Amino acid sequence: MAGKTLRLEVVTPERMVLSEEIVSLIVPAIEGYMGILPNHAPIISGLEPGVVKYKVDGNYKKMAISGGFLEVSDNKATILANTAELAEEIDVKRAQAAKERAEKRLHDKGDIDVLRAELALKRALARLKAAGQG
Repeated sequence: MAGKTLRLEVVTPERMVLSEEIVSLIVPAIEGYMGILPNHAPIISGLEPGVVKYKVDGNYKKMAISGGFLEVSDNKATILANTAELAEEIDVKRAQAAKERAEKRLHDKGDIDVLRAELALKRALARLKAAGQG
């Protein structure tokens, strides 16, 4: 299958989240969503909080990331992220509660760090979308 797949590795400070041969990859790059196929040119890109979508054996799978970096080289895509959760690992109730807390903080304003609340909301929405709830 050489040339028809690429190796995807997703690493956080705590663990190796994923190491798998995939057919395609879609990531939330800083410039917008970006697609990666086998034999892609080498690239390094910053990643936003969002949903990573990858195709294995004809099926798309998802994971939520909190931002980070992507490096693609020699048919290997490596994502370094602060946090990453496979769709099946996501606690939907916890993600929903985090979304509601962030929305409440942004709505009430007051003495809050708006950027921090907006990032918390983006992370919660990414987790819900990856879990199929958003």
